[in-house]
Amino acid sequence: MPRLLMTFVCALAALFGAPAFAQQPPVQGERIALWDKGAPGFEARANIPETSEAYWTKPINNPSITYYPARSGRETGAAVLIMPGGAHEFLVITTEGNDVARWFNERGVAAFVLRYRLFRGKDSPYKFENARQDAERAMRLIRSRADQYKLDPKRIGVVGFSAGGELARVTLLSAPVPAPGPGDAIDKLSARPDFGILVFPGPLHAEEHITNTSPPLLMAATNDDNCCSQPILDLLAAYRAAGASSELHMYAAGGHAFNMGETTPMVALRHWPERITDWMTDRGLLVPKPAP
Repeated sequence: MPRLLMTFVCALAALFGAPAFAQQPPVQGERIALWDKGAPGFEARANIPETSEAYWTKPINNPSITYYPARSGRETGAAVLIMPGGAHEFLVITTEGNDVARWFNERGVAAFVLRYRLFRGKDSPYKFENARQDAERAMRLIRSRADQYKLDPKRIGVVGFSAGGELARVTLLSAPVPAPGPGDAIDKLSARPDFGILVFPGPLHAEEHITNTSPPLLMAATNDDNCCSQPILDLLAAYRAAGASSELHMYAAGGHAFNMGETTPMVALRHWPERITDWMTDRGLLVPKPAP
């Protein structure tokens, strides 16, 4: 192979194979509150500060999304709402949030990282229903800004890790919970994602009605994850019974929280994000949005 062509191929491989956190400089997101005055019914808590150390952030009292635009020139019009894990006690805001957003950006996908209320946090006044309200409000808010961000409102999905996978699952497959407060024009929009990616999701879920029109689903976990391998096997069985579109990657070993493969010693897990690219390509999600 000519040297110039070899250099070009290696550059492409480095670009699309590099982990999100390798970007220099890293993209800085735009934080957007889900409600202007704080979560309805909890407005007085909106100004309680968050604490971030190492990889985690807590508590969350003013739920928000942080917008990371697709890399310029690669925009597909697709978008994802990313829900980090953390056992509903904190958010793994780095390797299950902001870094993941930048990974999607490189592939032309706009990303929004959700900061949702944590019902298992110390002295938390919240319930799981409040986290669901945050997730559903976020989906509606993204759709309300589809024109502003040049997104296709019919190609907006969810990506959830661990506890965030539980939240993504109920957003995908369960009826919406009542919106808090009196509601507004945003609350009239659909909160249902168009597709879902669940990465080692936990067992918590709500009542589900899975049919052949349920959103396409990609799932990944490891067989030695005592917490979070069974939930996706159950979902696969339900999707198969309903004739809905699903894809499962169950890896032999690697435990919990392998995230985007950035630190695992397992070669298969280091390459697993390529399955996301393959799956989204097969669904037509990485093709640029047609012009009006």
